[in-house]
Amino acid sequence: MENEEMQEAIRTTREFRMKLLNDRHRPGYHFAMPEGLGIPGDPNGAFYANGRYHLMYLYLHNSNSFHWGHVSSHNLVHWRYHQDALIVSNGDNGAFSGGAFVDEDGTVYLSYSSLATSLETMAGGGVGIARSSDSHYDTWEKFDKLALQSTVNGITEAVGPDGETLYVGCCDPSNIWKKDGIYYMQTGNLCVLSKYGRAEDSPLEARGDWTDLFRSTDLRAWEYVDRFYERDRTNKWTEESEDDMCASFFPLPVSRQGGAASGKHLQLFISHNKGCQYYIGKYQDDRFLPESHGRMTWADSTFCAPEALMDDKGRQIMWAWLVDNLDDELQYGWSGVYSLPRTLWLGDDDTLRMAPVDELALLRYNEKRFPPAIIPAGERLELTNINGESSEIKLVITPGSASKVGLKVRASANEEEVTLLYYDADSNELVFDSTKSGAGGRTIREAAPFQLHEHEKLELTVFIDKSVIEIYACNRQAIARRVYPGRSDSTGVYLFSEGAAAAFDTIQVWEVMPSNPY
Repeated sequence: MENEEMQEAIRTTREFRMKLLNDRHRPGYHFAMPEGLGIPGDPNGAFYANGRYHLMYLYLHNSNSFHWGHVSSHNLVHWRYHQDALIVSNGDNGAFSGGAFVDEDGTVYLSYSSLATSLETMAGGGVGIARSSDSHYDTWEKFDKLALQSTVNGITEAVGPDGETLYVGCCDPSNIWKKDGIYYMQTGNLCVLSKYGRAEDSPLEARGDWTDLFRSTDLRAWEYVDRFYERDRTNKWTEESEDDMCASFFPLPVSRQGGAASGKHLQLFISHNKGCQYYIGKYQDDRFLPESHGRMTWADSTFCAPEALMDDKGRQIMWAWLVDNLDDELQYGWSGVYSLPRTLWLGDDDTLRMAPVDELALLRYNEKRFPPAIIPAGERLELTNINGESSEIKLVITPGSASKVGLKVRASANEEEVTLLYYDADSNELVFDSTKSGAGGRTIREAAPFQLHEHEKLELTVFIDKSVIEIYACNRQAIARRVYPGRSDSTGVYLFSEGAAAAFDTIQVWEVMPSNPY
């Protein structure tokens, strides 16, 4: 009987593998959940230690519990699966989002939202910490007591400077960091905002985004410090409806390769209604002082739930969950896709720079260089004999007087289906238009602020990976989304220009080797 059961398990495993390999929307080199529902599917617990990059992924383990899956890599493109890092234990229902911290002795600590014993009453939840110290971080042990205990869902009580009772965040902890021998950790504010800051007569300090800061000398007993930062109500960078969750807080390096710290820090986070965004500012006297603000998604919340790490080169590298799920995804056997690992640094003008990590070049093959071309207004040029479902495309463009210049990808011959990626010179925007990308998913136009400098050429890098497309512009702006073409011939790639002719000075394409096992 045992042998029969094993043979059945082997057979169904093979069938499932074939199902995933035949899935026309499953990406090949963007990290995708191995099976089941990644909803919510936040990347979590990213860290670099002992020569490896580690990344955790949140997924629905069963109908009411959530685990952190665990993968590691030495090159950011090929990932090995570990046993789940955080599981249902001690009577809880698993974990929601959090971060990771590597201490001086190599021990790694995960900070996480411990899901309540009862999801109906939300009793027993809070912020938990787990640790691992084996060489490959295969085994994790939760602390026997929560670092922060919720009073009600996602909220705990703290004592203010005048002895008053404060209601502060007790969920979605940030990564832990250490300064002068003291450990620090932020908590997200969604639950506090929803309970105290949504009404028309809510006090101003209860509205909008902020985080709460805690500190500890031993990682077990934590005390409330204060709010970590205050929302800037003058510049109106964010709206009163926005929260701060899934925070990630690290110093910004000065270059794409990492190196020295810039003196500025980056606060990555999401608001649940507006998606991924960030502040750049100074960290001093246990406070973060935002000096500028930016977003990584503009039309909806598709680019969601950021997670970042610092590696041995001093690079800050992030991932995000690309939220755009088809109806009844369980029929496909999986859901949940991450953006490419993106390196972040501070530009000379104190604005954020971003680019795909250099390691992605390991997956390139079948390079093809096309001759420079001038494309007249209203015309298009097909890039022939390339893989329109799995490619990296690099373009250097002199737009001239063109109003729009860029690419048409995942396009059928007559453009019944097409995804538009372009620079709009009139509105100074980088545009990802998926209104004709297919019947599934979010078919909308997303536009990110972007303006070329005087005499600057437009440098575009585009990644096509089945249902995932990413575009980067001059290392200053990027958009990543999912599309679901229904036609089998929606694989064309065309260059185009509108308003005037544009010169495509460099046209370089590589096929990209799938790195997911299936």
